[in-house]
Amino acid sequence: MLWPCVIAFFVSFIVCALLRRMARRHARRYPKDMPQRQHKGDIPRIGGVAMAAGMGSAATMALLSSYHGDPANLRLGWWVIYWGLCMVPAVLGGLIDDLTQRLTVRWRFLLTFTTAALAVYFLGVSVPRLGIDWIDGMPFLWPWLGIALALVAIAGLPHAFNIIDGYNGLACMVAIIIALALAHVSIQVGDRSMAVIFLITAAANAGFMLWNYPLGRIFAGDGGAYLWGCVLSIGSIVLVQRHPSVSPWFPLLLLIYPVWETLFSIYRKWVRGGSPGDADALHIHQLIYRRIVHRVFDEDEARDMLMRNNRTSPYLWGYTLLTVLPAVLFWHNTWVLMLFCAGFAALYTYAYISIIRFKVPIFLRWSNSHSDADSPPDK
Repeated sequence: MLWPCVIAFFVSFIVCALLRRMARRHARRYPKDMPQRQHKGDIPRIGGVAMAAGMGSAATMALLSSYHGDPANLRLGWWVIYWGLCMVPAVLGGLIDDLTQRLTVRWRFLLTFTTAALAVYFLGVSVPRLGIDWIDGMPFLWPWLGIALALVAIAGLPHAFNIIDGYNGLACMVAIIIALALAHVSIQVGDRSMAVIFLITAAANAGFMLWNYPLGRIFAGDGGAYLWGCVLSIGSIVLVQRHPSVSPWFPLLLLIYPVWETLFSIYRKWVRGGSPGDADALHIHQLIYRRIVHRVFDEDEARDMLMRNNRTSPYLWGYTLLTVLPAVLFWHNTWVLMLFCAGFAALYTYAYISIIRFKVPIFLRWSNSHSDADSPPDK
């Protein structure tokens, strides 16, 4: 399964290099007063095109290989093409917004929901069970509950990744970690076709990552975030559908960080009387940037911001590993996975409230440095 990953990596890497040269005019269109903007200068926001190119090229070559003897035993079929076509509305909508900044939240959600509906119709994607006997034993709930859950998951996860895509390498590394975890379990259950899809996803992200972190020379944009969300949500549900031994709570625990970030953000905006679709600068990664990560005090403001930007992402990478490691260990044990999901939600909420109150939780402190969280917020 190595050669499709090599193709995905190098195609993504090369296309990123080309886009940096070709997209300078587009980069200047991004408003400088956006609350989520945490960088200086005009940076292209269409890295999702490069990742899609890498994944598409590798998947196409792997599919052709499967129809010419399948020497790598990848077992891919034409469903891979249908999968890619189903994702077009969401990814294309994200790209249009990256280029124009004019696509409203309502239209973007409609496009991700269209992708979800196409996946349900053409791929038969549906959550087959919840792993809870008394719910799974209610025949009048199924398959409608499974279809509804699949629609919500596929339509919502792209926006969840878009929310956490705030700093160099943050969302990209989270996607790589989750894709590798899904590939690992796919190999455990003998599903090489799903494993190669997840490995291709990780490899294409790695090609983009070299340009995105630490220098931030190109961003994924909405198109990239929607690509991550679509691939991982559809792939997770298909993996659970194909293999009864895989708990449906396994992918939920893998994805609990972006999922809970989204649900918590909707709640806090609702409590404050705002719209869930309004952008703000109060997500946990933004609080860590402002209240935990140390200032560089460089004379160059752009360099100061870049250094603090890069120091923010590792906090959340480590946070993601707190859920990925138990998910990989207990991927077949529903109740243990549920317990870890609840634990992460409680830990996240505690950390968020603590940072808001200028108190840094112990697990977010660097052991060899002094935190500035007790100082007033940036003005």
